[in-house]
Amino acid sequence: MAASEGADYAPAAMPKPVVETGEFVFAAMHLDHGHIGGMTQGLIGAGGTLKWVYDPQPERAAAFQEKFPEVRIASSEEEILADEEVLLVAAAGVPADRAALGIRVMEAGKDYFTDKTPLTTLDQLAEAKAAVERTGRKYAVYYSERIHVEAAVLATQLIEQGAIGKVIQVQGMGPHRIGDPSTRPDWFFERARYGGILTDIGSHNFEQMLTFTGSDDAEILSSSIGNFGNPEHPELDDYGDAHIALSSGATGFVRVDWFTPAGLRTWGDGRTFVVGTEGYLELRKYIDVTTDNGPNQVILVDGEGEHRLEADGKVGYPFFGDLILDVLHRTENAMTQEHAFKAVELALRAQEQARELTGRAG
Repeated sequence: MAASEGADYAPAAMPKPVVETGEFVFAAMHLDHGHIGGMTQGLIGAGGTLKWVYDPQPERAAAFQEKFPEVRIASSEEEILADEEVLLVAAAGVPADRAALGIRVMEAGKDYFTDKTPLTTLDQLAEAKAAVERTGRKYAVYYSERIHVEAAVLATQLIEQGAIGKVIQVQGMGPHRIGDPSTRPDWFFERARYGGILTDIGSHNFEQMLTFTGSDDAEILSSSIGNFGNPEHPELDDYGDAHIALSSGATGFVRVDWFTPAGLRTWGDGRTFVVGTEGYLELRKYIDVTTDNGPNQVILVDGEGEHRLEADGKVGYPFFGDLILDVLHRTENAMTQEHAFKAVELALRAQEQARELTGRAG
C-alpha cells in the first residue's frame, strides 16, 4: 500500500515516565480479570511504583507477585486502604462488584482505576457518580481497546489532526474466543454478575465512538443480544450489537460476540472503521489476516492516496502518564469523568433495551 508524497502521518513522540521512582505509589487488588496485568504494566511504564497487591485467593496474589516481583502481598483490602502512601488502587474484580469497591477506595481517600466495564447497573452508576462528587476522587476506567492498543492511539492522533475530516460514522467489531467454558469462572455465565455482553465488552466500543466523533452523548437507536451457541449457559449473551446516533451528528455501530473460531491465531480479529468527510480509517488491532503484517495496523485512505501505517512499538500509551499526573495535580487530561461514565451509561442502556426486545430480561 503506497503512501503519497507530502503526506506526514508520523505519530507523536513515544511517551516517557512522568514521575520519578517512589513519587507515585499505587496498589493492585481483586484480580478476577487478566486485564489487571496490562493496567499495572501501563502504570509502571509511566513511572508508577507498585507497592501492594491483595486478592481473597492467595494463589492469585502469588501469581501476580511472580510477574511483578517488587510487589508486597497485603493481608487484606484494609491494609492497602489504610496506607497513606498509596495514591491509587487498580482493580479488576468481578464486574458487578467493581462499583462498590470503587466507592470504598474513594471513601478511603484514594483514586480508583478499574477494568471495564466499570459497573453493571444504572443504580450503580448513580452511586458511583455520587461518590465521585462526595469524595472528589477519580473513578478512572481501563477502556483498553482505545487507550492500550497502539493502532487506536494512532487513530486518535490522526483524527485529532484532521486526517479524515469530520468523522461521520464509526463501526467497532469485537469478536472474542470463549475457549473451553470449563476454564471460565462461574460469574462469567451469570447475567447479574457480568452485566451482559454490550455492557461488558461493548463498553469499549461506546467509548471509542464517543472519542472518535468528539461526542458527549448519544441515543440508542437499536440493539439486540442473543445466545446462539451456548444453550448450556442460558444467561450468557454470546452475541450483541447496537446502533447509535451521537451528539456530533455522527452514527455508530458495535458488534461483539464470543464466536472467534479456534483456527484464528489470536483471541479475536478486532477491527474498527472510521469514516470521515475527507477519508477513512481501518484499525486492524491484533492481526492482519490479509497480509500477515502483524498487529496494530492503521489503514488510512485520503485525498492523496492509500497509507498503511504501522503503530506497533511506535506510539505507546500516553493515557497512563496522563492519569498519574491527573491524580497528582487533580486535573483531567487522561479521560474526563463524564466521558468515562457516559460510555458505560450508553452500554447499559443498549443492554437494557436489547433485553426487553429479546425477552432475555431477569
